[in-house]
Amino acid sequence: MSIGIVLSMAGGLGLFLFGMELMSDSIEKVAGARLRRILEIFTTNRFMGMLVGIVFTGIVQSSSACTVMVVSFVNSGLMNLYQAAGVIFGANIGTTVTSQLISFNLSEIAPVILLCGVVVMMFSKKENVKKIAEVIVGFGILFVGLKTMSSAMEGMKNVPEVVNLLGSLKNPFLGTLVGFILTAIIQSSSVTVSIVLLLANQGLLELPITLYIIMGCNIGSCTTALLAAMSGKKDAKRAALIHFLFNVIGTAIIYVILLVAGDLVVKGIGYISSDNGRFVANAHTIIKVFQVIILFPFAKWIVKLATLCVPGEDKKVSDSENYQLKYIGEKVLFNPATAVVDAIRELERMASLATENLNRAMKALITLDEDEIDEVYRVEKNINFLNHAITDYLVKINQTTLPIEDLKSLGALFHVVNDIERIGDHAENVADVARHSKETGVGFSKYAQRELGEMMEMINQIIQYAMEAFVQGDETHLREVLALEDKVDAKEKELQQMHVDRLTRGECTAEAGMMFSDIISGLERVADHATNIAFSGEEPEDGED
Repeated sequence: MSIGIVLSMAGGLGLFLFGMELMSDSIEKVAGARLRRILEIFTTNRFMGMLVGIVFTGIVQSSSACTVMVVSFVNSGLMNLYQAAGVIFGANIGTTVTSQLISFNLSEIAPVILLCGVVVMMFSKKENVKKIAEVIVGFGILFVGLKTMSSAMEGMKNVPEVVNLLGSLKNPFLGTLVGFILTAIIQSSSVTVSIVLLLANQGLLELPITLYIIMGCNIGSCTTALLAAMSGKKDAKRAALIHFLFNVIGTAIIYVILLVAGDLVVKGIGYISSDNGRFVANAHTIIKVFQVIILFPFAKWIVKLATLCVPGEDKKVSDSENYQLKYIGEKVLFNPATAVVDAIRELERMASLATENLNRAMKALITLDEDEIDEVYRVEKNINFLNHAITDYLVKINQTTLPIEDLKSLGALFHVVNDIERIGDHAENVADVARHSKETGVGFSKYAQRELGEMMEMINQIIQYAMEAFVQGDETHLREVLALEDKVDAKEKELQQMHVDRLTRGECTAEAGMMFSDIISGLERVADHATNIAFSGEEPEDGED
């Protein structure tokens, strides 16, 4: 084989892989956040999950990307294994879209597609438009690479050694092994099947053996999710294993059918295919659809089998446990498409800790329980740890290829983690007052205790609404937060005046009065921090920082 053919083949493959990667990454950046929300909303049952899996993978052009995202969702607790099974089944059908597109030979117009994408990229100033243009550029590069590879393969037909080597590939097991190894190395079944399609189109591979290579490609595509899940929780490992079991069991069924009636299958697919390339694309789709039809009713059993293969439960991380991250960190599966979601889950946990600690401190202020006061200080150290750990994580993910929408929201998360940490600080301030009260014997009257309780109820409510607004983006909660903030401000002024009146009447000491004033001022600032959290995702007005 001449060096020219080898270089041409290598160059074409490089362009094809780069085009596929660029197209997939750009689609995830443009639509990743929206696709993620679709995955969250429309996967309540397995059938809907399967449809979403088909659409998602068809758009992103990667079953591996879809499966890794599903594994990440399961790892974060946003999706259970039964929902994941439906999406994974659908992803296996969606991945065949790539080979179907490639079988429609668009190589002749690929340079025009590429030029259009490049022109838009060069002259557009809008980030979203540029990313869409990158998708078009990736699509064009992909087909330019295909054209280059196809030309190289045409030259291979004149090399007897290559023709004899590929022609001797008749053993079904060997064909499956070749497909598995190539896909495990390339990390994309779409790419491997596309290469098989080109080889078949040039007559370098016989059609029967392509079916076995395709099945090997399907099993090899599981390696990406399996590797990604290794650092995840047990349910994440089980989700990746569901993908693997689906392909292994499905391949075994198809394998038996081909061994019994392989000639009939080849003739049937050939009947609906206009050429060898279409044969490979159609075979890929038919195999996947058939596997889903056969195995979909047994999805629960596949989930149970995955659970048996990965037994036991993860060590549960208590929300108040010292120095432990629950949804992010080195021991948790990382995926750029769900990184912001995972950070928000950790922020919710941190906010819950801070709110509970504030309530604990307010209770200790009345009971003067030393153990409760000590617990406030202990939890505050944990909140400070979470503050630094989450901030470090946000800095880390800011350096990755996040979806555009997530990238825009990242700045707000830095502010939110700071506001939650400040709420935690106010709990510590209240604990300081409680300890001082215990040591000096200076306490609050029943009237003051009741007033503090009333204000604390409002604080709990505004924090709840603020976190719901932050997580869900519900404008109704924003209005409720604003209304509550006004009430808290009015309440603080009212209590300050009542405090002055009590002092004037000599019903409380000056020291107790100062402690009371400091606490209600601190609670009012907690309401301000909660309002900041609620409006963290809002776009600033013109002229605002």
